[in-house]
Amino acid sequence: MRKIERQMNFAISNRGNWSSSNTQVSYNENTNCSSVYLHGHQIATFDHNLKAVKLSSCGWTTNTTKSRLNAILDEVKWGCKVFQKNFEWFVSYNGQTKDFFDGMILVDANHLEVA
Repeated sequence: MRKIERQMNFAISNRGNWSSSNTQVSYNENTNCSSVYLHGHQIATFDHNLKAVKLSSCGWTTNTTKSRLNAILDEVKWGCKVFQKNFEWFVSYNGQTKDFFDGMILVDANHLEVA
């Protein structure tokens, strides 16, 4: 994991605001959610109450976007991964795989449940 991703995850876990280079974390005290931005695009939101995470590539299916999303998942839904096969993105968790789509919400469950 890259240094910037470790710092990003620290900000998410500690409900803080943080920014470095092309990545930013913004914590909203009213909603108890941390939002992650890459180049100004909101790629993830983590709800600290529900332990649910909303993911988006914002149309930028790049290695950097995928790396940031995987780092976030490593922090909030350990074992869950975004991966690419034949130019298509997927999400896997506990032996289950589903198509990735922008705006998908992964809920706190011991299986891959998309809301």
